[in-house]
Amino acid sequence: MQYVPLGRSGLMVSRVAFGNSMTHGNQIDDDTARACVHAALDAGITTFDTADAYADGRAEELLGRALAGQRRSDLVLCTKVGRSPRPGPNEGRLSRKHIHDSAEASLRRLGTDHVDLYQAHRWDPHTPLEETMSAFADLVHSGKARYIGVSEWTADQITAGAALARELHIPLISNQAQYSLLWRVIEREVIPASDRAGVGQMVWSPLAGGVLTGKYRPGAEAPGDSRAVRAQGGARSMNRWRHLDDTVLSAVAALDPVAAKAGLTTAQFALAWVLRNPAVSCAVTGASRPGQLTANLPALDTCLDDDLVAEADLVLAPVVVDDPAMAGRAPAPAAPSPA
Repeated sequence: MQYVPLGRSGLMVSRVAFGNSMTHGNQIDDDTARACVHAALDAGITTFDTADAYADGRAEELLGRALAGQRRSDLVLCTKVGRSPRPGPNEGRLSRKHIHDSAEASLRRLGTDHVDLYQAHRWDPHTPLEETMSAFADLVHSGKARYIGVSEWTADQITAGAALARELHIPLISNQAQYSLLWRVIEREVIPASDRAGVGQMVWSPLAGGVLTGKYRPGAEAPGDSRAVRAQGGARSMNRWRHLDDTVLSAVAALDPVAAKAGLTTAQFALAWVLRNPAVSCAVTGASRPGQLTANLPALDTCLDDDLVAEADLVLAPVVVDDPAMAGRAPAPAAPSPA
């Protein structure tokens, strides 16, 4: 495993982080979830990412139990606030009230007295940014959060948030954004703005939800045990899963021989491509079985040839999404209803 600073901070993270957004408390049983966490630890992964919204808090509980007994100072524990699905006028926001309430609940579920990285889970257009950053400052100054990050913020939002963080003397060090060979919307605006602010990218879905593993084939039914099928309730609803159409899958299939020239599987090539970007501090990957984690780690020791990267770009060009206007596109909390 390799370890690098997250952004321009002194926090060292493993280049591959373990994330449990799609699995823990939802798609796999508790014993398998625990086995995946321990496989990550055995592989040298120190950075673990979750959120209060994942499986309505159960993902945090499972992660906390799976990490119990580990030396806390060896771990970089990351969670998020701001997308809670629970009903209530103050839920799912980045208000001072919700941030403090959610932080206390997350710490209880995780079984710890602090998180290393506390992230704003999407932008909240209904709460002043000053209120959000001030509440984060409270958590940092009280020792309940060591560092602050954001997730899926636009370039302008990152710039504004970083400026306030500097005024409040708190370390805003990361942006967790979707990034892969197929989804490159952060390249033109978000990454340059982040670089100027000292914010590193902690990217999610580097394998495009499993599409870049090659398990989904054009014209073929998806494997019954795949994450996409479990998430969508069956193969007949597969076309609702991002990237799962035959045009994209045909392009990904054409990537197989390119990866083979590098001596890699398509999944390993995709992960190596993401980590090749100097703006990316770490890639957050999940797993529904322990072997999935170790299978892709050879990507860490790979320096992709420029000609192979250009060949991959040519193969995927018709299906790549790179419009910077797509950055930060995610459901926001609804505005409160008038009384």
